[in-house]
Amino acid sequence: MQLFSCLMALLLFLLQAVPGLGLPRDTLRCLEYHGYCFHLKSCPELFAAFGTCYRRRRTCCVDTTSNFHICQDEGGHCVSPEIRCLEEQEGLCPRRGWKCCSEL
Repeated sequence: MQLFSCLMALLLFLLQAVPGLGLPRDTLRCLEYHGYCFHLKSCPELFAAFGTCYRRRRTCCVDTTSNFHICQDEGGHCVSPEIRCLEEQEGLCPRRGWKCCSEL
């Protein structure tokens, strides 16, 4: 497990150090403004569109209320509607109709 952690740290370092291997510039800009990259063309309610992410394939949405939490940030997993959760929790998922589960 420690070897895996070291390899991941090395990979992240290389992604930041080598030009062209990091996240796209538009994605970094979105994250700098505490935005979330959604697969949707429009942002959910109470979010404002702030450009694009992932080379213009997603929409960068900025929370205008600071009341929302992303599913993964809260320790959950986004799953498709067909999958049953043992325990569902509050949290936004980047795909429309998906739900946030704390346990599958």
